[in-house]
Amino acid sequence: MVEAALGWLPQPYRAVAIRHRELVKFALVGGTTWVIDTAVFLLLKSTVLEPKPVTAKVIAVLVATGASYLLNRGWSFRTRGGRDRHHEAGLYLLISGIGVGVYSGPLFISRYILDLREPAVSQLTEQWADFVSGQIVGVLLGMAFRWWAFRRFVFPHPDERTRRPVAAGES
Repeated sequence: MVEAALGWLPQPYRAVAIRHRELVKFALVGGTTWVIDTAVFLLLKSTVLEPKPVTAKVIAVLVATGASYLLNRGWSFRTRGGRDRHHEAGLYLLISGIGVGVYSGPLFISRYILDLREPAVSQLTEQWADFVSGQIVGVLLGMAFRWWAFRRFVFPHPDERTRRPVAAGES
């Protein structure tokens, strides 16, 4: 399916995309779960959780993280892994939690270390600094971290995964 979709790309982009199809799938899952997160957040925030936007965001992130695990496990990294599902899911949640810090770090630095907030700067400058640090730099760093960590720890290549002890009677 991915190869057919990538067939529409012109060369040399097609060859690069096919060679890195796992990354393309990971990016598509990320885009899909961003839409899920945004839709759930806006739906909850504008209805039953109108007075509680932070609760709405937490629920949206949890739903998107669950969808992300299922999509990445079943599609992006389906040829990887080999761990028990509960161990794999726990690692996925741990890496995702660390990822939240990586995503949020640039915004924290922009706001509280560089002091790019009112009254030190104009509201327009604050908004642009928040957007660039949170939605561009943070997302790119977070995505790179999660890509590396998921491939290394959660869904290792079968040749790289941690060997399990052999039980008595197994070969």
